[in-house]
Amino acid sequence: MFELVRAARKMIGSALLGAVMITPALTHASMAAETGQTHQIRIEKFKFVPAELTIKTGDTVEWTNGDIAPHTATESAREWDTKTLSKGKSGVLTFSTPGVQSYICRFHPNMKGKITVVEK
Repeated sequence: MFELVRAARKMIGSALLGAVMITPALTHASMAAETGQTHQIRIEKFKFVPAELTIKTGDTVEWTNGDIAPHTATESAREWDTKTLSKGKSGVLTFSTPGVQSYICRFHPNMKGKITVVEK
C-alpha cells in the first residue's frame, strides 16, 4: 500500500511540475497577443513616410529621423508628442483609443501625417 501511495505522489508531482513549466509559455504567448504590432514611420526629406497609416488598438508606432534637421511627431492638438528627434533617433508611442490622429512636426508644420486607429 505504501508503494502505491508513493507512486501516486510521484505521478501527481510530475504532473504539477509539467503544469508549472507550461504556464510561463502560455502566459508569454497571451501577453504577446495583447501587446500588438510595431509600425515604422521614417522621417526623410522633410516628410513622414508613410504619411498615412492604419493600425489597431494596442499597436505601437516608431518614428525614426533620417534627416540632418531635428523633427518631432506632434499630435495637432498636442495630445501627444515624440519630443525632439535628432538624426538617427526614434520616438515610440502606443495607441489604445480608436480614432484618427493627425500630427505634424513642431519645427516644420508643413510636414503632416495621419494615423487611423481601429479596434482589434
